[in-house]
Amino acid sequence: MSGHSHWSTIKRKKAATDAKRGAVFSKAAKAITVAARQGGGDPTMNLALRYAIDKAREVNMPRDNIQRAVKKGTGELGGQQIEHLVYEAYAPGGVAIMIECLTDNRQRTASEIRNLIEKNGGTLAAMNAVAHMFQRKGVITVSAETADEDRVMEVALDAGADDVVTDQGVHEVTCSPEKFEDVATAFETAGIKTDSAKVEPVPHTTIPLDVGTAPKVLRLMTLLDEHEDVNEVYANFDISDEVMAQVG
Repeated sequence: MSGHSHWSTIKRKKAATDAKRGAVFSKAAKAITVAARQGGGDPTMNLALRYAIDKAREVNMPRDNIQRAVKKGTGELGGQQIEHLVYEAYAPGGVAIMIECLTDNRQRTASEIRNLIEKNGGTLAAMNAVAHMFQRKGVITVSAETADEDRVMEVALDAGADDVVTDQGVHEVTCSPEKFEDVATAFETAGIKTDSAKVEPVPHTTIPLDVGTAPKVLRLMTLLDEHEDVNEVYANFDISDEVMAQVG
């Protein structure tokens, strides 16, 4: 399974702990604020905001926190400006990583991300050194328990999606960024709940990891994902079922 989908699967299986709940709420609030600032505060008219709010609700973020984050984005409440930053890096084994951050302190975030990467066998890369290895696509995931593959494929392809792949109990739909809203709306209209839906970097090719390198890459990915300012992490690794079984 390739990095963009494999990492998503691993994250879904990670249980959120109470110790991390503050960071989870902070990440969700930042995502809502940025989405509201870019597309307005009405989730019925702003697909990105709707999904950011859905994600916040999935981690049981209080309603008042959600509304406050929306108002910060629309300018109804004051507060520090949240910036969207993207860092590019190499993990052990030459794996390319794209790190999307939401922060109110650019210098602090840059320093902490650099230190985290370098302390775990990676290197920060120059701008566009890694980005060309990825292509932005709409990626929508649906649990196999929610709908069967034939139904997902019917809805997706009729709406203009490019492909549907089923692996480890998850249907992954990909489409062009231009078709993303049409495809996402088609699933809503069909009454099929999506686990995630976003436009994200998808690697052109992947790097297979052996049993020695896989734990190092997964550790770095986990540490980045748990950083309060990191919104999403994408990579171009591939881990076979055999290696994953050994890694645990």
